[in-house]
Amino acid sequence: MDQAKYNEMEAMLHKLEDIKNSQKSIIDKINHVITDLFQHPDKDLEKAMEAAHERASENVDKISEAIEDYEIEFNKAQQA
Repeated sequence: MDQAKYNEMEAMLHKLEDIKNSQKSIIDKINHVITDLFQHPDKDLEKAMEAAHERASENVDKISEAIEDYEIEFNKAQQA
């Protein structure tokens, strides 16, 4: 693999990791709101936050899978 392709693929992996970390940060923030709702209950907001938490968790899973697949492609390209 030439250096330009290597740099491009490595940069993509870093971007994917950044996206995953951002989603994890969103989950943490949602959890803080859910915790605050114990003190000031709001059923509608709680339902919305639970749905948002579920979607964000699914995003982390999908991004993690994409990273794994891309890492395999990256490793194969390095060996070629």
